[in-house]
Amino acid sequence: MHRILMIDDDQELAAPLRDYFQRYGLELESSTIPSEGLERIQHSPPDLVILDIMLPEMDGFEVCRRIRRQSDLPILMLTARGEVMDRVVGLEIGADDYLAKPFEPRELVARIQNILKRTTAQSTPESRLTLGELTIDTEQQEVWMRGTVVSLTTMEFRLLALLARQPGKVFNRDEILNGIKGIEADLYTRSVDILISRLRQKLQPLDLIKTVYGSGYRIIDPKP
Repeated sequence: MHRILMIDDDQELAAPLRDYFQRYGLELESSTIPSEGLERIQHSPPDLVILDIMLPEMDGFEVCRRIRRQSDLPILMLTARGEVMDRVVGLEIGADDYLAKPFEPRELVARIQNILKRTTAQSTPESRLTLGELTIDTEQQEVWMRGTVVSLTTMEFRLLALLARQPGKVFNRDEILNGIKGIEADLYTRSVDILISRLRQKLQPLDLIKTVYGSGYRIIDPKP
């Protein structure tokens, strides 16, 4: 059973969700105080964190930043207003998905299942991809550059794997969104550009991801 930690100051939200999650094989734990939630993550990391933006002590953006300094743990953020800028900021600091309040429990479960399915993907004959000095293990969701592990968020990994499976192919933004899922369609232009920018920074000094102006992005397979 997958363990889910929800950090949300709404004390009436966790109880009904906990019962609902059990129907789908999910164990829900909750914390109304960010510092307590961060301590839980440090001592007993869950499989996924549901993180509200509006919190006491510190907002959800700061909690997300602190998690990302130590872990690539999947994070699904809850936005009370559903504002585009909230979601863009969340994406910039490493969130994997977003859901606006109020939400339907079934949609929340579906998004969680989608993230967990990708992070626990079954082994395939093409589970390991190599591009020059970069190695991508799609089964373990790990990336090595020159023998050193590269820490990527779930969404960054999905993007890299999508491009790496077809080196040289130009992906437009719609194709990227369809391939990695999780990002709201109304954010697509900025979301994809932000993800590409973040991924390029983490892959430096390798220069593998190219912009094809007016078309999209592609990854190159450098020859030895």
